[in-house]
Amino acid sequence: MNNIELKIKTVIRNVPDFPKPGILFKDITPVLENPQLCRDVITAFADEFKTTKIDAILGVESRGFIFGMMLANQLNVPFILVRKAGKLPYKTISYSYNLEYGSATVEMHVDAVKPNQNILIHDDLLATGGTAAAAAELVKMQKGNVAGFAFLAELTFLSGRKKLNVYTDKISSLARF
Repeated sequence: MNNIELKIKTVIRNVPDFPKPGILFKDITPVLENPQLCRDVITAFADEFKTTKIDAILGVESRGFIFGMMLANQLNVPFILVRKAGKLPYKTISYSYNLEYGSATVEMHVDAVKPNQNILIHDDLLATGGTAAAAAELVKMQKGNVAGFAFLAELTFLSGRKKLNVYTDKISSLARF
């Protein structure tokens, strides 16, 4: 286990039975209360993707906005929002996908990704990979390239990485559970 992984694992809080019984929720809010750890997270992501051409960072609602925006700022590239349906004010494209308990739809502005742009997709947690894959599909719909995926944490037992390997092999999770 590397230093950043140890720091994150030490701070992330487990919340049993949230949002429903039987789920052990990984709460990242204690990470956000530590400014130095936040800087370390951004440095780790920047180091991980330093040889990857990145034209923009895409953050998935809502916790993907936090480190995604900081990383975009660090790399001096634009930040793109992916939100739940009906939350963006301009014309959007959408992608619907199935969850273990229903379905969801995510959206992006129609002009957010330009053809051939290399987009790094960020979210706080990789679980089943459904939401990150939906974000990748939005990038592809706009003829962009998925440059990689960056996650603060990954629940390896849910095998979400397998779903994302069809887009790229550049998948970074700073802490694995």
